[in-house]
Amino acid sequence: MFAFIIRRITQAAFVMLVISFLGFSIRQQIGDPVRDLVGVSVSAAEREALRDQLGLNDPFFVQYVRFLKGVLQGDLGHSFFFKKPALDVILAKMPATLELVFCAGLIIVVFSIPLGMYAAIRPKSFFSRLIMGGSIVGVSIPVFLTAILLIYVFAVLLGWLPSYGRGDLVSIGGWQTGMLTVDGWLHLILPSIALSSIMLPLFIRLIRSEMMEVLESEYVKFAHAKGLSPFRVWFVHGFRNTLLPVITVGGVQIGTMIAFTILTETVFQWHGMGFMFLEAVQRADTSLLVAYLMVVGFLFVVVNTLVDILYGIVNPKVRISGRK
Repeated sequence: MFAFIIRRITQAAFVMLVISFLGFSIRQQIGDPVRDLVGVSVSAAEREALRDQLGLNDPFFVQYVRFLKGVLQGDLGHSFFFKKPALDVILAKMPATLELVFCAGLIIVVFSIPLGMYAAIRPKSFFSRLIMGGSIVGVSIPVFLTAILLIYVFAVLLGWLPSYGRGDLVSIGGWQTGMLTVDGWLHLILPSIALSSIMLPLFIRLIRSEMMEVLESEYVKFAHAKGLSPFRVWFVHGFRNTLLPVITVGGVQIGTMIAFTILTETVFQWHGMGFMFLEAVQRADTSLLVAYLMVVGFLFVVVNTLVDILYGIVNPKVRISGRK
């Protein structure tokens, strides 16, 4: 296990190096930092002097090495629009996105496991057919349309829930959260449902297909033949062996939800990382875009590493170390 963890950390470091190179290359090719800093009223000579002062006339790899040194010290650049370090801007927006992803993930787990298991155990029942039909509809509808429909029904027609914003927030050590107030939870319901609609149908179908395959295996038939209770066979022998592919897909999709909350946050005016990314694109804030790319890439790497470690916890027979 220790050798595996070391190898995964090495691979993660290499992936982050590639991400940093791509991000820095994008920053060099898009936009002009000097123009963003001084505008159009400064003479060409003054612009060139400022470029020399900022090191923008240095060779590409000299600038890249300097950029890497800054990254190792927690310096991901300076946001031209917010006029402060890009990492500070992202960390201020991160709680909103992480809370949204957490609640959406909770909805996915709570509903996908029982619905997927039931559809696998009773595949010919009317409710199972209803579940699978609903999952097809869920996969087909884009998240922004789901968000608009939720707003129209529950905020406009019924007036039960708020349609935008985060509601009342509480600050805990710099972490702005709405999960400690009733108004914050009310504002969180609709965005969480909308974001979960991307992955929930996928997980229902994945759990169903994997568990149906497991239930047809010989060891499950043998467990039935020994007289074990159906619930023990379904949960201990069936569902446990279904978890590995579910964890694999789940780990990737968590990172995907963090990276692609843009549409949900835009529709609900949820001021998280996705909303910030869209603002950075509109304002050509390249330093903030590169910092966002680095942070999201880091989150992807961390989540995938944790997923690999979970393999050994869920099923100790999995040889994650690669040894024979």
